[in-house]
Amino acid sequence: MAKVKVGVAGYGVIGQRLADGVARQGDMELVGVADIAPTLSVRALKERGMPYKMFNVDPSNKAMEEAGIPVSGNFEELVQEVDIILDSAPGGVGAKNKEIYLKYNKKAVFQGGEKNSVADVFFHGYANYEKGLGQSYLKLTSCNTTGLIRAVDMLDREVGVEKVAITIIRRVADPGDYHRGLTNALQVEKAPSHQAVDLMTIMPHIPCTGILVHTPVTHGHIITVIVTPKKSISKEQLWEMANEHPRIKPVRLADGFLGNASLFRWARDMGYPRGDMYEIALWEESIVKSGEDIMFAINIPQESVVIPENIDAIRAAMKMQLTREEGTAETNKYLGLK
Repeated sequence: MAKVKVGVAGYGVIGQRLADGVARQGDMELVGVADIAPTLSVRALKERGMPYKMFNVDPSNKAMEEAGIPVSGNFEELVQEVDIILDSAPGGVGAKNKEIYLKYNKKAVFQGGEKNSVADVFFHGYANYEKGLGQSYLKLTSCNTTGLIRAVDMLDREVGVEKVAITIIRRVADPGDYHRGLTNALQVEKAPSHQAVDLMTIMPHIPCTGILVHTPVTHGHIITVIVTPKKSISKEQLWEMANEHPRIKPVRLADGFLGNASLFRWARDMGYPRGDMYEIALWEESIVKSGEDIMFAINIPQESVVIPENIDAIRAAMKMQLTREEGTAETNKYLGLK
């Protein structure tokens, strides 16, 4: 079977990780990436010997060529060469790019920063894979929602979920950001958080509410999750389920995983590129019961957690695998997830 040809629009925080994720798939071909300026990420690509072809979004802007970045063509030429685009352009730009995808009858996957109306399906690889089968335009959930749904879906399939309540301790900016951030304050958003609303959009049978607190850190979000299950579940059962899930890393405070910084350091010590983790982490010592409710805490590596679900979206849209089990298993295999 011929490999599915993929392009990436926007080579920023998410785009460069999408490119790396696609390049690892044995049944996909990364045709190239597109950007508009010689950013640090683009310059780093050149320093690495241009492992991916670069396409210029704005051919009238010669800044990339002037910076010595080899350019293989313009954005529309990239679109014409591929079967599907992973669009990781800044929020709102993807909707404009969609006009180009429509022009050439090409499929696309959009990120969480776009409005839901840009796509045919609001998609998550584990929760609603089959809804994406053969669709032209899919939109992914945000980083927090992606990780949250992994955990809730895991419980829902095992014991059923009556309702969910969350508190998100949200990092305020990505490493390297200069345009936003808090210095010495916590900021509360109006409830319910969009992540709770988005979970109910993906999983409409589960009521969810949530509070979000912006926190002056840059590495990872932490979500506390309170689940009311339909069937009773013990702490030991939840821990066993987490150990079996390919996209959840079970961790212990006792082993030195004290929080978000410990996980980032561990990923770097493991030699993971950029210190990225595809898995969310779930702490054993955070699992507690309150009556029949069960509570736990998860870590969300915001820069990389959505990469597996983006690959799932390609598989669904292109009908490479027709079931959730088969599609996510192929993605996990190539990404090295257990």
